[in-house]
Amino acid sequence: MNTNAEKISLLLELISFSTVDGELHKREYDFLSLVANELRIDKVTFQDLFHQETPSLVIKSEFQRIQQFYRLALIMHCDGILHIREAAAIQQIAIDMGLNPIATKRILNLMKNAPNAMIDPEVLLKIFQEQHN
Repeated sequence: MNTNAEKISLLLELISFSTVDGELHKREYDFLSLVANELRIDKVTFQDLFHQETPSLVIKSEFQRIQQFYRLALIMHCDGILHIREAAAIQQIAIDMGLNPIATKRILNLMKNAPNAMIDPEVLLKIFQEQHN
């Protein structure tokens, strides 16, 4: 992420997705807080984002879109409850990002079957690269 606006947009998208099931679980909030900290967004700005609606920016880099998709998938799994609205929303978000639906479904299935919902970053990138061939 290059600009503050891109970082804010990313967090807004994560916040929006984390509440698609109608609740913001503590583990989801903690995950969002970790991402905000990693992006060097101060706590006051982070808290204020929960009261904003800002259109998200288009992520130009495919690598950054894949990262964002994976973050969304992690937040979907972090509360331990896979809600049907989350599954539908993440598929639509991936399509809107221009990511390959076959690759995103494979990633989501791998995460669903993984003990902690995490997959190796190399595997993640390899799955998306396979779809380019």
